[in-house]
Amino acid sequence: MSLRLPLVVALAGLCLSACDREPRAPAQPPSTAATDSAAVDAGEGFVGKIDRSHKGSAMPQATLSDGSGAKLAIQRLKGKPVLINLWATWCGPCVKELPTLDALAARESGHLTVVTASQDMGQPGKVATALAAHSSGHLHPWLDPDNTLGFFYNSGELPTSVLYDAQGREVWRMVGAHDWTGPDSQSLIAPAMP
Repeated sequence: MSLRLPLVVALAGLCLSACDREPRAPAQPPSTAATDSAAVDAGEGFVGKIDRSHKGSAMPQATLSDGSGAKLAIQRLKGKPVLINLWATWCGPCVKELPTLDALAARESGHLTVVTASQDMGQPGKVATALAAHSSGHLHPWLDPDNTLGFFYNSGELPTSVLYDAQGREVWRMVGAHDWTGPDSQSLIAPAMP
């Protein structure tokens, strides 16, 4: 018992001394685009962060697929504004956002293309089932099987939405969920609309 007490005291001392340390510096320096970002709070736990630091960047060369073998080349969507949303079935905020994306797709049909690109790997049935359960048919179960878009946007977080104008130039990207039926949604997509 006499050996245990010094060991416990030593461990407690180590734990307490660790609390006094300064927090470590981030692995990467903060983005220089901090002044070009803004948080958007649509209420109900939907808080996305707008990043305009990539404004004007070209739409990526990526091809999505679905469970039936259909393909969608992202570049072919040029000609009208496009909102690309990266999501996954295992991502709670993504699933919560789906009905609002579906409503946006219905409301802006013919003016804005809404593309949901699942980051689930090799699970087309699961993606189709999730979309059917959380939308009313205005979203297609597209898959990004090699995570091409995930690597391209490199946000490190889902959901991530990226708005393009009709010429295929990025307007902004949003990291985090958003209520696309909220009052600010129209003003968010307005810069891409003709």
